[in-house]
Amino acid sequence: MENDDISVGLDIGTTKIVAMIGRRNEYGKIELLGIGKAKSLGVHRGVVNNITQTIQSIQRAVDEAIAVSGIKISDAVVGIAGQHIRSLQHSDYITRPNSEEVISEEDLEKLEKQVYKLVMLPGEEIIHVLPQEFKVDGQAEITQPVGMYGGRLEANFHVVVGQISSIRNVGRCIKSAGLNLAGITLEPLASAEAVLSAEEKEAGVALIDIGGGTTDLAIFKNGIIRHTAVIPFGGNVITEDIKEGCSIIEKQAELLKTKFGSAWPGENKDNEIVSIPGLRGRDPKEITLKNLSKIIHARTVEIIEQVYLEIKNYGHAEAKKKLIAGIVLTGGGAELKHIKQLVEYITGMDTRIGYPNENLAGDSDESLSSPQYATAVGLLMNGLNKIDKAKKAKIAQQQNLDKPKSEDTKKETTIIEEPKEPKKSIFEKWGDKFRDFLDNAE
Repeated sequence: MENDDISVGLDIGTTKIVAMIGRRNEYGKIELLGIGKAKSLGVHRGVVNNITQTIQSIQRAVDEAIAVSGIKISDAVVGIAGQHIRSLQHSDYITRPNSEEVISEEDLEKLEKQVYKLVMLPGEEIIHVLPQEFKVDGQAEITQPVGMYGGRLEANFHVVVGQISSIRNVGRCIKSAGLNLAGITLEPLASAEAVLSAEEKEAGVALIDIGGGTTDLAIFKNGIIRHTAVIPFGGNVITEDIKEGCSIIEKQAELLKTKFGSAWPGENKDNEIVSIPGLRGRDPKEITLKNLSKIIHARTVEIIEQVYLEIKNYGHAEAKKKLIAGIVLTGGGAELKHIKQLVEYITGMDTRIGYPNENLAGDSDESLSSPQYATAVGLLMNGLNKIDKAKKAKIAQQQNLDKPKSEDTKKETTIIEEPKEPKKSIFEKWGDKFRDFLDNAE
């Protein structure tokens, strides 16, 4: 079974790799055809540090997705994160040769391509160029300039930059796993696509995606991306603290965190105890849930404060007033008990957990609407959007090919009829002069 409308989202995380195959149904919702999940080996804090292990993990996830769906896949849209990611603001402009013609999508693409030529620091590469606001002949606060008249087209851009080596390593792993790289997307942007509504982006919202190795941040205001950041801490450092603090192995620490962990120590009574089996005949260990939540609380507070500092540094010192929709938490870390209450307590901002189920078809498996799959769903949506855009471009190209013929016949008819009706050409000339006068007056 093969289909042009099918896309694949591949989330290469620090703790897991998820391959998601899907398409849009007749209602515009995403129908998941297959999903594969594998333990991520060879990725540390969002960056590939062992090529062989990463390739094997990708292959396991992809093979599982293929087995479930029965669909052979060749292309994938991949998410990128890691502490090497940084963002900056940039303004640029182009002068159009003919201001009598309306601004087209080609002009926007030309301006965007110009930004890609920016000189970066050695070893860096531009991943995304995201337009924010446009100016046409000095007129500001334009969100969509297509169709307007103007000679000078100017825009503010949010530019996302990453290390060339890290991006190439991801590309190498994809290629070696037998896939083509259909696109690369910053993970917080993919998560935002999956869990944020247009109203939230308009009102102002901070998306915090707490993953295994990194915590990603994306700030939106007036429907436009304003800031992105990747903080090199995630759920894994909490697990590491439990492991050290309770003197147990990592597997047990992870289980303790997900089954009994809480970000709010006051919730647990002193007499609540969990018994952990000892290693190789040793006595079991008894751990109080109060101590466990104290360890989790200390590290979670550190992560949240780091993110909140990033929000304030960006220029939202009055974040509570400026970001009306508050904070949306997603990613595996958002499943930690009482984390919503802790975030509200530290930041003083309204908080909700972001689930990607709003974009999924009604018959989707409930477990897939978990926050930990938000990035994979967002990447899948990104791939489907690319397919839709390519289809529209193809249709437009086809229409342009058909257009000149009809224009030629019109011109021919005019040439034949012109000698017979000389008055008509005088009126046409007068009409042209009048139009020029109106254009100049504007």
